[in-house]
Amino acid sequence: MNDSAVGKLLTYRWLVLGIMALAFAFVYFHRLCPAIVAVDLQNAFGASGRLMGILASAYFYPYAVMQFPAGLLSDSIGPRKTVTVFLTIAGVGSLLFGLASGIGTAVAARVMVGVGVSMVFIPAMKVFSQWFRVTEFASVTAILNVAGGIGALIAATPLALITGWLGWRAAFEIIGIGTLVMAVLVWILVRNRPQDKGWPSIAEIDYGGPGKGAPPMALSLWQGARTVVTDRYFWPLAVWFFFDCGIFFGFGALWAGPYLMQVYGLSRSEVGSILNMTAVALIVASPIISALSDKVFYSRKKVMILTSAILVGEFLLLNIFPSGLSKPSLYAAIFTLAACSAAIVVIAFTTAKELFPVEIAGTSTGTVNLFPFLGGGIFQPGLGWILDAHPGAVAGAYSLEGYRIMLMILLASSIICLVSTFMMKETFPGSRMRKGV
Repeated sequence: MNDSAVGKLLTYRWLVLGIMALAFAFVYFHRLCPAIVAVDLQNAFGASGRLMGILASAYFYPYAVMQFPAGLLSDSIGPRKTVTVFLTIAGVGSLLFGLASGIGTAVAARVMVGVGVSMVFIPAMKVFSQWFRVTEFASVTAILNVAGGIGALIAATPLALITGWLGWRAAFEIIGIGTLVMAVLVWILVRNRPQDKGWPSIAEIDYGGPGKGAPPMALSLWQGARTVVTDRYFWPLAVWFFFDCGIFFGFGALWAGPYLMQVYGLSRSEVGSILNMTAVALIVASPIISALSDKVFYSRKKVMILTSAILVGEFLLLNIFPSGLSKPSLYAAIFTLAACSAAIVVIAFTTAKELFPVEIAGTSTGTVNLFPFLGGGIFQPGLGWILDAHPGAVAGAYSLEGYRIMLMILLASSIICLVSTFMMKETFPGSRMRKGV
């Protein structure tokens, strides 16, 4: 085996990781940036709150719908083509959004953005499965999660400053151009696998030459999909994703803000500062959780159980003290919530990938990624319906009783998450050889 080729591979893969991580930062940026300019958008389009809600969901639902196709495309035409084409769609959508003269055009543009950026995360998982060892997968996925957290931070203050200087339309034009540049970088620098550059595969390096290691499994797209959905260990993971991300999207990404303002009487700026702990948790907790899995517990399942148990404990505390926590405790609560319901998906997606042959890594992660967004799509309006049933004394506010019921539902959901972790299969590489696993 050519040592020079091996050295180039082991160096170049970090460039591949860096490009895909930067692309994923754009995903989070696109996801959160409209919230920063919501008032400007409402004034520009003369939109009601209902229409602004439609504008927001125009990103969310297309993103969810495209997760299964993302897996199929990653396993068929390959991640490089998939990401390049769809990031181009997202870039054009952002440019169109900046030029939109009415709410209808703006909604169509956001649909384009949602469809476009939906094809980054799953293809990235597929790329990593080819360029990195199974024992490295959780760590590189954590880096991707950190990039998402950075994208979330950039979508806050920096975007607000750019909007203040140049206006929201120019800001979205800049975002669109940046997304198109990102698509070009993916096409030029990313390759689906080391063999595309004439280098050996990771399996060949580890097992001593061409043809070594496990033979590839030949499966059609639909055979791969059927393999995933008929595996009995897939469904506990899917249930966990539905309730865990339902909690995060429903509470952490939506109703936590009104809860903190209306129950604790905090100002909008104070709430914004507390909710920034979500991005901090993604950046800080993702690599820590990955290290716990890879270096401390040597287990995926144990870390999933631990974080789910902590989540249960947090919502038990919030149910006991729904309005009596100190401000430092609220910072800690939001950080813990994000760490145990968002950063932990690093291990959950690693588990989904390790359950199945590497040839269908895109299909397995794409299929399971339906459930987080399904959970968010149900929990966000569902929790709102519960709060609407318990209006407060002030118009537009909700009562403490409504929030109490919401917290009880979130506690029950966290318990379901914990129960589902006990039904999962341990997928850590070599786990069967370790005592007690």
